Amino acid sequence: MNNHPALLCRGLIKHYGDVQAVRGLDLEIRAGECFGLLGPNGAGKTTTVEIFEGLRTADAGDVEVLGDRWRGDNLALRARLGIQLQETKFPEKLTVAEVVGLFRSFYPRGLTVGDVLELVSLRDKAGAQVRTLSGGQKQRLSLGCALAGDPELLFLDEPTTGLDPQSRRQTWEIVEGLKARGRTVLLTTHYMEEAARLCDRVAVVDQGTVIALGTPRELIASLGAEHVVEFEVGDGAAAGVDEGTLGALPTVEKVVRDGQVWRLTVREVHRAVAALLTSLAERGIEPTALSTHHATLEDVFMALTGRRLRDG
Repeated sequence: MNNHPALLCRGLIKHYGDVQAVRGLDLEIRAGECFGLLGPNGAGKTTTVEIFEGLRTADAGDVEVLGDRWRGDNLALRARLGIQLQETKFPEKLTVAEVVGLFRSFYPRGLTVGDVLELVSLRDKAGAQVRTLSGGQKQRLSLGCALAGDPELLFLDEPTTGLDPQSRRQTWEIVEGLKARGRTVLLTTHYMEEAARLCDRVAVVDQGTVIALGTPRELIASLGAEHVVEFEVGDGAAAGVDEGTLGALPTVEKVVRDGQVWRLTVREVHRAVAALLTSLAERGIEPTALSTHHATLEDVFMALTGRRLRDG
């Protein structure tokens, strides 16, 4: 792995009319890492990635991709990139091998068709027409086309959206294989388990700027506690619950309200839950739902913004 960043942007700004989609965003992605870009719909992720890919022009700021800058078509730089969109349409009557061969022809060098099919576990479907593939197989074919030029930098936009669990795990294994070969991957995803498993570092983006950056473990540790207690009370009892009282309970580090659901970040589950139930009982309140889980990147986003990652 070299020390030069695979992707670098400083002060990135993009407007759509009166809407500022990207607001002075700074980002550096190291060569050889899998980097996750996380944020809700409307956070500016897609615009940012499209600027990186050379599909949009920034209004201000500086962008370097693999040490180069976008100038016109810049075919030499494009030949070093692989891009998988969230959804790709292929000619239904072409075979899998023909589709991969077509995409391979766009690059001056790259992998053989057989190597691509092996990478994405579609060798046994080489002669099958696209229209016969399952959703997961089509998504892997899309990934295979992005890999045809053996890219140094691979952009994956929501690569497992809509896939069944088995297809999602197969895609994860492919990305892990790319990481093992020293390739750089920029991944956007709404699946926190996916980001935690694949990404060396992640940036949480909201309203066009980075609000948190680090390894998944570092971001979760920033909550100050390892566990989350969630509970819900009925509408009639909501007035009897307040943030100050909850924040004073033993081992509670953070309190966030999400509609009717209260979320407590805690150090010790057994102490916090016992104290919570006692406190609610003293007010004549019985929770309608209560659950606990280990803190996740979703909890980090909730703590930072008060919203769920999948909210628009």
